[in-house]
Amino acid sequence: MGEDPTPRARGGAHRLRRTAGPTARSTGWRWLLVGGLSLAVVVLVYLFLAAFLPRWWAQRVGDVVQQRFTTGTFFGLLLGFLFTLLPLVVVELAARRPTWRRRVALGLLALVLALPNLLTLAVVLGAGAAAHAGARIMDVEAPAFRGASLAGALVALGVCALAEVLWAARRRSRRRRAELRAQVHHAK
Repeated sequence: MGEDPTPRARGGAHRLRRTAGPTARSTGWRWLLVGGLSLAVVVLVYLFLAAFLPRWWAQRVGDVVQQRFTTGTFFGLLLGFLFTLLPLVVVELAARRPTWRRRVALGLLALVLALPNLLTLAVVLGAGAAAHAGARIMDVEAPAFRGASLAGALVALGVCALAEVLWAARRRSRRRRAELRAQVHHAK
């Protein structure tokens, strides 16, 4: 930054005054550098997590299920149902919040709540070596977990759809009842 000696209006004493800071051109390069480095970090973190998380999740599920078909079915249904239902409820709450900050916060909460299902999905649909290793681990250590998790998620989707239909019918019924009351009151 440059310094400009200019006399002050009062007292005539000379003081150093700072002039404008960095130019727009140098600020642009800084943002480009920061953006490029941030993108590189995000890509490296993604590659690390893609190589680590599917295998890790399969091992955790396998530790809980312990090669038992009934435990795999129960645990899969439970996780699939809960971690589909809870994020959908949070997303519904986020849609009703007036400020964008609350919506973003509730959206992030919904994403965190959906992580068990997303990790299972990464094992099932992943194309990397970690996903294939996770699928093999789940085949041996957690039988029936993947299918039961899908079934639980579908049941949770059905419950949410049914709740939404019933909620809409209730709103229509209340609106119709209010209209009829207004007509009866107006007729008197």
